[in-house]
Amino acid sequence: MNVADSELVAGILEEQSYRTVGNPEDADLILVNTCSVRENADKRAIARLRQFKHLKKQNPNLLLGLMGCVAQRDRGRILEENSFIDIVLGPDTYRRFPEIIEKMELPFIDVQLSRHEVYDDLLPKRQESVNAWISIMRGCDKFCAFCIVPFTRGRERSRSVGSILREVKDTVAGGFKEITLLGQNVNSYRFEDIRFPELLEGVAAAAGNLRIRFTSPHPRDVDDKMLAVMQKYDNICSHIHLPLQAGSTKVLKAMNRNYTQKDYLELVEKIRYYLPDVALTTDLIVGFPGETATDFAETLFVMDRVMFDNAFMFKYSPRPMTQAAKMSDDVSEVEKSDRLLQVIEKQKMHTDFRNRAVVGTLQEVLIDDYSKKNPVEKRGRTLSNKIVILKRGNPELGSLVQVKVSEAAGVSLFGELQ
Repeated sequence: MNVADSELVAGILEEQSYRTVGNPEDADLILVNTCSVRENADKRAIARLRQFKHLKKQNPNLLLGLMGCVAQRDRGRILEENSFIDIVLGPDTYRRFPEIIEKMELPFIDVQLSRHEVYDDLLPKRQESVNAWISIMRGCDKFCAFCIVPFTRGRERSRSVGSILREVKDTVAGGFKEITLLGQNVNSYRFEDIRFPELLEGVAAAAGNLRIRFTSPHPRDVDDKMLAVMQKYDNICSHIHLPLQAGSTKVLKAMNRNYTQKDYLELVEKIRYYLPDVALTTDLIVGFPGETATDFAETLFVMDRVMFDNAFMFKYSPRPMTQAAKMSDDVSEVEKSDRLLQVIEKQKMHTDFRNRAVVGTLQEVLIDDYSKKNPVEKRGRTLSNKIVILKRGNPELGSLVQVKVSEAAGVSLFGELQ
């Protein structure tokens, strides 16, 4: 979501004749876009902006701006504690950037949340040429007890179907190979009488041969209609990120997730009935307030039942303004770390099991980057979102190729071009 918002702001500024430069030293405006979902992320954002403070000495006209969720959450306190920052903007105020830079007295802050802003009529300046991030909605109404998103990004509102399909067609014309539909709770999309399954079908029909992904859905909003659309269209990737958060029904209730362990496991069965080859990934939080050893064992139980292809795993940390922040953070850091280590080790085994199941198969792979460990090797993703490193062959970025998977190691597969 932050990548998409950064591209949106770049598009707004370039419409006003601003241009991107390669080095901070050459810039007259430096913006740091921020996330407040986890504690360390917002600390890193402020530290990153502080690194540019010294550049003002050589360029007195340099403006430094903080945008996004940390700006929304901390508001005036940011300027009080960091006097070198010139602009603080929340996620619903980006279209004001040119006006602020040209006309407003600095320092300037605008963190007004909107019930209507979806940036429907603006096109982003995309940073890559393979995958296009398309935001279909903003905000969230779920109010999970641990999550700060409703307070920093506001309530749910959805873009018009027409504007989304126009952006899809723009990406097709721009030569992109993959579209990812984005939302804080992507499958709660609703514009007039159109819900997410109908939108997904419209996008699939308009995208032609482009691959389509979406993230992140909420388990409560995954239904038969959505799964039937995924089953119908070959260009919709066979991958669902399905956040579990915790395996204990008691903890899920405290988290305000609005489903039980039984609900979640039955949903997994339904998904695999419609999509037998689907890859399921998830989010897990350990050490939520009140989570006992027995509750944690329920998380391990669900992991063993589902055997996720991959997972994002975190220790709980209280976020300001959330309901959980008012609870007693009664699981020690030592216990949180131990539980996190356990889920990481278990997930490594499950990822290895899932990846080994595709060794020896032929996979359609979209080449999207170079290998991080060996820049000579190309990297791509399967329809089920598994990373494949090419040990042999040198296809162009953005090409769809057939790869024979020869090995699985860690979270990656290795193969050769066919």
